[in-house]
Amino acid sequence: MRRETQNLLLVLLGGALLKIALTGTYLRYVKPALFPWLLGTGVVMVVLAAVAIVGDIRAARARARADDPFAVPPEPHEHAGHEHRGRSPWMLLLPVFAIFLVAPPALGADSIGRGQQTAAPERPTGASALFEELPPGPAPQLTVSEFITRVVWDGSGALEQRAVRLRGFVVHPEDGPARTQLARMRISCCAADASPVLIDLAGPAADALATTPQDTWIEVTGTLRAGSATEANGQVPTFDITEVHGTPAPDDPYEY
Repeated sequence: MRRETQNLLLVLLGGALLKIALTGTYLRYVKPALFPWLLGTGVVMVVLAAVAIVGDIRAARARARADDPFAVPPEPHEHAGHEHRGRSPWMLLLPVFAIFLVAPPALGADSIGRGQQTAAPERPTGASALFEELPPGPAPQLTVSEFITRVVWDGSGALEQRAVRLRGFVVHPEDGPARTQLARMRISCCAADASPVLIDLAGPAADALATTPQDTWIEVTGTLRAGSATEANGQVPTFDITEVHGTPAPDDPYEY
């Protein structure tokens, strides 16, 4: 691969990292904690490319001064040792251009429909008594992951008959009886290890969601149906909802 191609690749790859980091689209691929690493890597790649380009220009000028000013420089393909190069190095630019021109959406219902395994709620460190009290108010906001973790591991009964609010996107499972689910994607590091956390929605308000398109973001208010999360159904609880509202998709679409 020629040095010019290497330098161009460094500039474009570094620029792509800076673009997704500074515009926030990196949250579609990795968790927020990796932002400094993406930003730093992008800066280093651009700086290295700039240093290499400046070095090549200075070296070329030095060679030009040392050569006979009246000599006609040979064509690049006439240099000894140079071989005809194919276009394969330039294929490396395609994914970079894809990042610049087309930003893939965050993972959603389509990923769940392809049979991705649901995320099993991990047991918190220590006993269930370590769960903090639910926030005050008639219907505190919880993440879907926190809600399911409490359903499975919190034996204090804090969720019994307690209305809470949850935010996620609509899923209509293709297998089993017709129903609507609320979903979020949970990641440990990046979108490659994402797995869904799901809640079955029930009640008259849930019936109205039957025609709502998948991936529509909603906020629901309701209560847990006691005993609905079991090992047989993959620890997917049923949530009897009393209210549902549309909501914009969050800047950070994943839970952690």
